[in-house]
Amino acid sequence: MTEYDVLRVFCGPDGRHGNRLGVIRHGAAVPGTAARQAVARKLGFSETVFVDDPERGAIDIYTPTLRLPFAGHPCVGTAWLLDVPELITPAGVVGARLEGEFNWIEARPEWAPPRTLRRHGSAAEVDALPVPPPGEWIYAWAWEEEAAGRIRARAFPGRGDGIDEDEATGAAALLLTDRLGRALNIAQGRGSQILTAPGPDGLIDVGGRVRLEATERL
Repeated sequence: MTEYDVLRVFCGPDGRHGNRLGVIRHGAAVPGTAARQAVARKLGFSETVFVDDPERGAIDIYTPTLRLPFAGHPCVGTAWLLDVPELITPAGVVGARLEGEFNWIEARPEWAPPRTLRRHGSAAEVDALPVPPPGEWIYAWAWEEEAAGRIRARAFPGRGDGIDEDEATGAAALLLTDRLGRALNIAQGRGSQILTAPGPDGLIDVGGRVRLEATERL
């Protein structure tokens, strides 16, 4: 039977929380878009990654309902797991590096799927938000301490696929960093942490802690 690793990506300072990610290292065991989509739906993670070439870092990313050319927490987690300097995605080549306890990727904002970045007046307002009805991918955010670049955020995919709230969303953090043009320290979900910074040539750095939770079988 095919094995898959379960990671938690963008863990908090205490090592808890983070967004769960499924990674099938032997992607050839699940060939074809339809079969991979079925596995991603069965596993039910916000994203599942199929590794097509572990040495080159070639990957294929799926939500429970669609294939993505790029996504943040799958790239951060898979780069950490494979220990590679770059990942090859349909969107482009994603640079990767490990610095201390943080694994970082470099990616372009235009690779990220569309998100509605909705600013609120306070972190308390963000905390009090109900889950909105499906139909729009919303990244709700507010400054916790603007001078320090600290942000409170929650993410609502709105796809109607069982993922009502995303615990930690690298692509949305990337888009917000591009919009604000500055480094950010984002507290998202129940206790996840995402660090970001604008880089050279329009790239955005996105980093976080990664933990291996388990290795399971399909």
